[in-house]
Amino acid sequence: MFSKILIANRGEIACRIIRTCQKMGVKTVAVYSEADLETPHVRMADEAVCIGPASPMKSYLNIKAAIEAAQKAGAEGIHPGYGFLSENSAFAIACRDAGIKFIGPSPEALQTMGDKIQVRQLAKQIGLPIIDGTNSAVSDKQALKRAKEIGYPLMVKAASGGGGIGMHIVRSPEQLKPIIEMGRNVAKSAFGSASLYFERYLEHASHIEVQVLADEKRHYVHMLERDCSVQRRNQKIIEVAPSVKLDANLRKEITGYAIKLAKHIKYTNAGTVEFMVSPEGDIYFLEMNKRLQVEHGITEMITGIDIVEMQLRIASGEALPFTRKGIEAHGFAMEARINAEDPVNFLPSAGRISRLNLPALSDKVRLDTYIYEGYQVGVHYDSLLGKLMCWGENREDARLRLAAALNELQIEGVQTNVPFLKKVVASEDFTSGKYDTWLVSTLLNAEKKAAEAAQEGRDKALAAAIAVAALSAREASRNGTWEAHGFSPSAWKTAGMMDQMAGRGPARRW
Repeated sequence: MFSKILIANRGEIACRIIRTCQKMGVKTVAVYSEADLETPHVRMADEAVCIGPASPMKSYLNIKAAIEAAQKAGAEGIHPGYGFLSENSAFAIACRDAGIKFIGPSPEALQTMGDKIQVRQLAKQIGLPIIDGTNSAVSDKQALKRAKEIGYPLMVKAASGGGGIGMHIVRSPEQLKPIIEMGRNVAKSAFGSASLYFERYLEHASHIEVQVLADEKRHYVHMLERDCSVQRRNQKIIEVAPSVKLDANLRKEITGYAIKLAKHIKYTNAGTVEFMVSPEGDIYFLEMNKRLQVEHGITEMITGIDIVEMQLRIASGEALPFTRKGIEAHGFAMEARINAEDPVNFLPSAGRISRLNLPALSDKVRLDTYIYEGYQVGVHYDSLLGKLMCWGENREDARLRLAAALNELQIEGVQTNVPFLKKVVASEDFTSGKYDTWLVSTLLNAEKKAAEAAQEGRDKALAAAIAVAALSAREASRNGTWEAHGFSPSAWKTAGMMDQMAGRGPARRW
């Protein structure tokens, strides 16, 4: 086992990795940018090294700085967490060249699975079902023709993408050109490559992923699946483990595909194989995330297995201490991602947390976070503040516990998506388990229609009130009532008063 590792990440995932290392007696080295000096992972680690200014390119994405920090501290391994350099084959190679163990898959596996177009071809070759799409990068000149061949709606995806970034739905030829332009810009900025490809878009499908572990002695296991269908703009916000949408046969089929892929590429460490499942039960391979997944915690809650601990043991050369038959899943677990963003328009929110009330934590309620009262939420990094996870004997127990925990969680000083998460968890579709990737859009559309209907009702009430007031004004004018009290009938004054009565404007003195 390692005696010391460096964590090439920040925020909640850095804190989460440090906790497992403390449990195992492994010393930790934190790296941080100048903007993160007051972040808890810096204080939690045994050592901390500043690796650059706030810009990720100059700090958390700086391979040379991370390697030099590990060498200076005498770290034997580097855990990349998720995001940043976690799936960067060049970083894994740099670690190997420096004699430092990369706590993740091999550079060769990262390279093989790094381009989604190549991964589609590989998956098809070994017998995994894939969604109809292009098997090469799409040029601007070819775009309309290739889109017509696939048919609309289709999904434009970044070939080097991940985490839902650079994905856009196209529903008509008129939308194609502007979305391609936007997609290339996003892909180039996020991944350094503007290469795009097309896939047929599956309406009302479910996003199901399988957690796999593999040691360096070629032992492979899966730890069941997670349902990640609650998404906003292809970004997951609520996950559930296991899924109630899979029967025994579907579960056997989808987990079998995941293990088959992992074995074929000689994968090691933790990884997640992602699929789409149609309402009819058809399975389609999407991609493989070659790292620790954000939502790994709910799998830990139902299996009792610390996935980060397994990553460390695998990377240090140990064999998995169990087989697939030795993994027993109990109950259900749900995760809600807490983001610093406006709950209505979902724009990022920054500021100082002035008040923080956390739910009561236990073995059934877990919160992976790094924030504290007084923490300054900045604009340099992802808006994720933490992950609230709850376990239950059954799915409804887990849902009710998550709903209660969300009610207890109070964060002031910055806006968060907690109010919207409450609506999702309380919705009829989520409660029944009969939902798909359209759940969030359905809820948002329902809210929009309700707001429009309410506004229409207010407008009608206002129009009626103005008509009544106008009639009363004419009667008063004929009877001399206005003049007797020193007033003169005025349409704009009447409208203004009615507007105020209808709650549409500020109070005025007339």
